[in-house]
Amino acid sequence: MKRMKKYFFTIFCLFLIGSAQAQDDAIVKFFSKYMEDDRFSRVYISPKMMQMAGGFLKSEKVSDQEAKDLGELISKIRGIRILSADKVNGKTFYQEAMSTLTKNKYEDLMDIQEKDSSVKFMVREENGRVRELLMISGSRESFTLLSMLGSFTYQDLNILADKTSIPGMEKYKGK
Repeated sequence: MKRMKKYFFTIFCLFLIGSAQAQDDAIVKFFSKYMEDDRFSRVYISPKMMQMAGGFLKSEKVSDQEAKDLGELISKIRGIRILSADKVNGKTFYQEAMSTLTKNKYEDLMDIQEKDSSVKFMVREENGRVRELLMISGSRESFTLLSMLGSFTYQDLNILADKTSIPGMEKYKGK
């Protein structure tokens, strides 16, 4: 009986890990689907690049304490993916992106619906930390998807929006 419980528990844990991985794969799959499409601009900032930027700002050569604090925040970012297009029907891409998400994995932070545009900010949390900030925006003429991975508090996200020019964060700050 104990052996059966161990097997069941192991299978259950693998299922949980697999479902979390599948959600990350949904964003990666959507991003990859349009990666070679010339209508889209694509930006990927690797974890190594974020580590280097954060390390530079945290270094002893930087005398400004605010810059050092910002370096600490930037080093919490594991990576950024941005996919954007102008002169496209962004509402269609918005709906497609939203349909790829498992909604119960994300919590809505902000949902702005206007006549010609939709903007949604969502977070994926684990153990009280924000692991991903996701912004999807679509209008009659443009589309943007921003996925920022890391380990943040909500205060970290507010500071990043206020103190950086990370693409897409101006919409987070402005609301």
